Amino acid sequence: MITLLHTADWQIGKLFGQFDPDDAALLAEARFAAVERLARLATDHRVDAVLVAGDVFDAQGVTDRTIYRLFNAMAGFAGPWVMIPGNHDAGLAESVWTRAARLGAIPANVHVCLQPAPLVVAGLAILPAPLTQRITHADLTEWFASAETPVGLPRIGLAHGSVQGLLADGIDSSNPIAAGRAAQARLDYLALGDWHGTRRGDERCWYAGTPETDRHRANDSGQALLVRLAGPGALPEVTPVATGQYRWLSETIDLQVPTDLDAALERIDAFGPADVVQISVTGQTDLAGHRRLQDAVARAGGKARSLSADLDALRLEPTDADIAALDADGYLGDVIAELGADLKARPDGPARDALALLAGFLADDRSAAR
Repeated sequence: MITLLHTADWQIGKLFGQFDPDDAALLAEARFAAVERLARLATDHRVDAVLVAGDVFDAQGVTDRTIYRLFNAMAGFAGPWVMIPGNHDAGLAESVWTRAARLGAIPANVHVCLQPAPLVVAGLAILPAPLTQRITHADLTEWFASAETPVGLPRIGLAHGSVQGLLADGIDSSNPIAAGRAAQARLDYLALGDWHGTRRGDERCWYAGTPETDRHRANDSGQALLVRLAGPGALPEVTPVATGQYRWLSETIDLQVPTDLDAALERIDAFGPADVVQISVTGQTDLAGHRRLQDAVARAGGKARSLSADLDALRLEPTDADIAALDADGYLGDVIAELGADLKARPDGPARDALALLAGFLADDRSAAR
């Protein structure tokens, strides 16, 4: 029985510039930790080789320190690692890979395939299709079919790109891979990268996805694939294994009746340190409900790894009780009355945010006074 660990799209050096700097640093660090977990997983399952199907690095310009750290993170598995460049770290004449070689950072058990030539390692005949530029319009796996490999060794393809007709519209326009390539090239298994979620192409062709989720998209990311082959010609047994630390959650909360708010607050309060959350709130609520929602978001922001909430589509519909509860007279009372009237006339106008902000200030002042 041959056992492989298939992974891809590590995106080491990703900056996460859309996040607060502290959160961005921890999300970037998690990518190194994911590689360490992959190494432990490979050792625990005594795999024959780890296949890394491109985009090991997020960019060519990562620092030398990042290169050293990446290969040090792989030290937990002493067996063979087989890597190819992807579109983010393409094997250019001068690339992150040539720099890693000059630094002497690549261990002897790591095979970086920069040329489309068969590699025999660990009782396998591996056919790599490295990207030598960021975008190609030719199928770099086409040579697999004519490649001669030793008799009796499983034929394993390793590629980075888009299987034509498999992924969403517009994704398969560059770095194409023909559908049915595994069967056409007599491959026992085709290990793919580029799509960041786990996805089956056919019984011998799989995307592993990124081992640490990096975007708000429900696509079965944060996994690697354990692949078992009884021998040449046997169908692979493919098992997804969770490897990610953080859960990236994107939720839309629609408030229509009072009980919706209670359910939303319960959900928001349940977020924890492993969650990277993006919330969009629609519907309508009164001033008191709006304040409770803001307070819940603030509390959750202190528990979750990262939390962003978009309340722009939430209509504010203050009740008479809301206005009375503001308990303001004189000029401030006149302003509140005017804002309330303006809000009824223009629900999406500037009075909405002004009234919510004013209500928050008054509530904070009363809390401080108490």
